[in-house]
Amino acid sequence: MKKGFLFAAILLVALSFTNSASAQTKIGYFDDQSVIALFPGIQEKLDTVLKSYAQDTLQDEYNYTLKDYQVKDSIFKKDSANLSKRPKALEMATSDLNKLKYKLINWQQYQQQAMQQKEETLLLPYRQKVAAALSEVVAENKYSLVLKAESLSPYAQPSIADNLTIRVAIKLKLTLPNEVLEAFKAATGGAAPATAAPAKAAPAKKG
Repeated sequence: MKKGFLFAAILLVALSFTNSASAQTKIGYFDDQSVIALFPGIQEKLDTVLKSYAQDTLQDEYNYTLKDYQVKDSIFKKDSANLSKRPKALEMATSDLNKLKYKLINWQQYQQQAMQQKEETLLLPYRQKVAAALSEVVAENKYSLVLKAESLSPYAQPSIADNLTIRVAIKLKLTLPNEVLEAFKAATGGAAPATAAPAKAAPAKKG
């Protein structure tokens, strides 16, 4: 799953919390990938769909492109004498053949990009749900700024109470480890939110 997308709330990249900033604003931190990974069965769904996409759709496209190149290359070689007398036709035929050749030579890169685009398409509905929940959390808790968790300095240890990843997961009723909920409860000085799903071990990801 790819990182990064626009949330309805403002995302600010910063190196660390500062005393002056925290005194003036309420700052939370958030990791969208961690929330998306909590959706039940999402990794299995991605694995299944992407495997099928690679084996069927992309393999068919590769086979068609290779056949197309072979046919056009054969015609080009047979008609090269005639084409040399027609500069524009020669230019078009050469360009067409080179595009197919380039695609085949760089197929691995092309396939990787296609797989990434397919994955992003599959993840879009989840990203939209997460973005909407984040906007609600920010508004309800009156956060002024939201930082990407990855942008925090390793030397800064912000409170778990400001971990909006946890708050968003709870709002979406996603399962969180019990120890995370207990730590969050202790930091916020109250009981774990009633909207939290029963904690259970997360399924192991497929290799």
